[in-house]
Amino acid sequence: MQPDTPTSAAGRDPGGPYRVAQWATGTIGRRSLRAVVAHPDLELAALYSQSPDKLGRDAADLCGLDTPTGIRATADIEQILARRPDCVLYMPQTCDIDEVSAILAAGTNIVTTVGLFHHPPSMDPGIRARVETACAAGAASIHSTGSSPGFITEAVPLVLASIQRRLDSLAIAEYADLSQRNSPGILFDVMGFGSPPADFARARLDHLRDSFGPSLRLLADGIGLPLDEVTAEGEVATAGHTFEIAAGTIEKGTVAAQRITIAGQHAGHTVVSFRAVWHCGAEAETGWDIRPTGWHLSVRGDAPLEIDMVFPFPLAEMAEHSPSYTANRAVNAVAPVCAAPPGIRTVLDLPTITANLGRP
Repeated sequence: MQPDTPTSAAGRDPGGPYRVAQWATGTIGRRSLRAVVAHPDLELAALYSQSPDKLGRDAADLCGLDTPTGIRATADIEQILARRPDCVLYMPQTCDIDEVSAILAAGTNIVTTVGLFHHPPSMDPGIRARVETACAAGAASIHSTGSSPGFITEAVPLVLASIQRRLDSLAIAEYADLSQRNSPGILFDVMGFGSPPADFARARLDHLRDSFGPSLRLLADGIGLPLDEVTAEGEVATAGHTFEIAAGTIEKGTVAAQRITIAGQHAGHTVVSFRAVWHCGAEAETGWDIRPTGWHLSVRGDAPLEIDMVFPFPLAEMAEHSPSYTANRAVNAVAPVCAAPPGIRTVLDLPTITANLGRP
């Protein structure tokens, strides 16, 4: 059991595990926390949570493990930093630049599922300057990753592009059947399913463009076709009849499916794109090309490819498996980010992120 008292060690033992602090314990954070505890080359050093009902509880209790870790949740950033973690897995719902800057300036690296840092050149200049100054002060690095954006918009396309000598276009499509997702607030209030059809709110399209655009820009930079512009367009399909999904009722004539396309332009044509096709199951009757939940990548060039990546489990098991797709890549990125030079680091700066599933 690890003691729940600050360490006086000045930096990491070169032969020892990386000391990791888990920041936030939502759906992704809990999965990340479990992975850190089980990882052969990581040691849980601290745990941050702002939820009053989680404070003081052992990390094992918060992520469903049987054996106590001796590490208890705190909302005090000073307590986190006093334990001298090598890396913070930063996974809150929103990014606090004051927090991020304090962590980096204290000499602690960050791997985050917050998508702000995918493409430094397209960041807000003031925020970028603050973060880079903190990185320099603490000789620390920060890296944004996840499943989408991240794995499917950066890691996988870069591999597929590696066998091209002429690339005409690279299109990524994400398919999600939401019929079994029992989240009425997200599906109806946030995403607009079950509402009368209307033009997509420009603010929502701008948000999706800002979420996926930096990752597409990074991809385009990596293949030598930097983007001149990133655009976002959306369309909906309505229900031909009333039907039920786990979250509630989709009435006839209301939104039953959405298709959003984020497109990156280079020299007047689309070279990289991300299309999200989110729908309420077979009864949505979209008339669109609907594939199983997962991803499809289409590469047009001198070595064309069509790649399907399907989640091989029933929709009823989505809640059990899906957090791993985001959390695991972040956990696997800890070692390369800790070893990287100070600064905002992207997949173009880091070695290939792989999993260490056991000690050699």
